[in-house]
Amino acid sequence: MTGASKRAGITDVAKLAGVSLSTVSRAMNGNPTVDPALAARVLAAAQELGYTANPVARSLVLGRTQTVAVVIPDLENPTFQAILRGLSRAATLDGYHVLIADSVEDLAEERALAGTTRRRTDGVILCSPRMPQDELTALLPTLSPVVVINRGVQDGAPVVAADYGAALRELIEHLVAEGHRHLLYLAGSTRSASHVARQEAIARALADHDDLVIDELPAGVGFDSGTAAADGVLDSGATAVLAFNDLVAMGLLSELTTRGIRVPEQLSIVGFDDIPFAAYTSPPLTTAAVPASELGERAWQAMQALLQDEEPTPFQTLSPQLIVRGSTAPPHA
Repeated sequence: MTGASKRAGITDVAKLAGVSLSTVSRAMNGNPTVDPALAARVLAAAQELGYTANPVARSLVLGRTQTVAVVIPDLENPTFQAILRGLSRAATLDGYHVLIADSVEDLAEERALAGTTRRRTDGVILCSPRMPQDELTALLPTLSPVVVINRGVQDGAPVVAADYGAALRELIEHLVAEGHRHLLYLAGSTRSASHVARQEAIARALADHDDLVIDELPAGVGFDSGTAAADGVLDSGATAVLAFNDLVAMGLLSELTTRGIRVPEQLSIVGFDDIPFAAYTSPPLTTAAVPASELGERAWQAMQALLQDEEPTPFQTLSPQLIVRGSTAPPHA
């Protein structure tokens, strides 16, 4: 009796098509980055051999899980959600899944999640990590391949970052042009690199404008932080507020409206990030639009390059855009 013929596998397709295993994987997943001629050759070889992609078998052959982890500090923040959306969509096109881990702004949890998720995946992406630079420097080699979002240049890991300092400087110059000379910065996560960038931008603005005053008030990163900051804002005497992000700005705006304080007639407010709700507050929020989805896409591109043993760009910077809306005006006389 004739035995059953051996079922074709991914290695057979790669050999017949004359391409690598990863090319077969990407072509079978319909990845648009594969050269059309190569993709056609792979599909023709697969059809000739009667091969159908089996995700589990493919992962075993490639020695990969086809999954990457993303560690973020706050899943409730719409900006991080947008970063994840851009990243996961790009990863899906390459046949990868994304495992999301939320550290809830807890430094110990962030360190633990980075290590545990890396052991279960092919790589890890650290989104806006809060850990000090010396700890991050020591940790990165243990996570390779690893990509970092929203930190400065790192040894051993590509970085994709928004230029928070330049964007805040634009917001400050907008308020100065409106006539404001006493501003208040509502500080958010003091462990974040973006907070440091904001402080540096404030220092440069103060150096350039002798008559400018910018006070700092600890706040937070959520809607409730803005609400709780209302008393400090009103006591400060500032005519305009630089909120750490749009959520803080919206919380403050809501509380001031409840108290009968008119924005921007009595106080101007600017946010940061341009989350989807920012254009629909009353008044609409002046802010800086962070290209969050593109940050996620670029981070995945860097990770994909590492997974293919290629050299990604070590450091990429994306520039937020100033969005002027109704929450800012000249100071009340």
